[in-house]
Amino acid sequence: MQLATTPNGIARVEGDELALLEVPWPDLGAVLRDGETLAGLAAAPVRDRRPVTGAELRSPVLRPGKVWAIGLNYKSHIEETGRETPNEPMVFIKVTSSVVGSGTPVRLPPLAPGNVDFEGEVAVVIGRRATRVSEVTAWTHIAGITACNDFSARDVQYSTNNFGLAKSFDGFSPLGGSLVTPDEYGDADDIGLTTLVNGQPRQQARSSDLLFDVPYLVSWLSRYTTLEPGDVISTGTPAGVGHPEGRYLQAGDTVEVQVERALPLINTLIG
Repeated sequence: MQLATTPNGIARVEGDELALLEVPWPDLGAVLRDGETLAGLAAAPVRDRRPVTGAELRSPVLRPGKVWAIGLNYKSHIEETGRETPNEPMVFIKVTSSVVGSGTPVRLPPLAPGNVDFEGEVAVVIGRRATRVSEVTAWTHIAGITACNDFSARDVQYSTNNFGLAKSFDGFSPLGGSLVTPDEYGDADDIGLTTLVNGQPRQQARSSDLLFDVPYLVSWLSRYTTLEPGDVISTGTPAGVGHPEGRYLQAGDTVEVQVERALPLINTLIG
């Protein structure tokens, strides 16, 4: 099942239509925090139908409890940065006020407008409370898969050595455009990811190339802290980011992150 959050509530994505559902929750995160599963939305009554084309899409989870981001998690990205391969996941937290949806313009921050970079990523949304869970059961704690763009102010990132700060400017954590339940994939550990800048492909990978895969990340994080319904884990970015070549984003650039089977995440930079 593919689901989306719109200004008019939750919708099932059915072909080229959004089937707006007669449900009491404003977004998918609220469903999960109420202890419900997304499976129950499969039978929810439809109150209206609208075309996907031109629809306004919000983040599937409007305000996650936590956004965990993983650095250096594709070997190709490690190679392009010249960094050493980590022995354990490199983790930082992004503030939830940086979360926006597909189509929302992202402003170049006045404090650091000149070295803004993109990072297309596969993200997962926690659906069931996870404390010290095993890798074997990790996927049962995941409600769905979506796209994330981990925008980064590289000058702030390297001058302060604070990744979370550099990646938490307003609008720097777009999520969407839709969320896909894991059962839609033949292999949820092998999901395609493509990032385009102004229509030109810049990143292409599969989640099977991750150094630390999704089950490992969920299990590993849950050893240190409880993962709650609606939390997000953005699993890392592959090679192709702008920083190694100094190809930074400018006002007017559009970044599109495509995660297999989900609606694309599209955001344009503004000055």
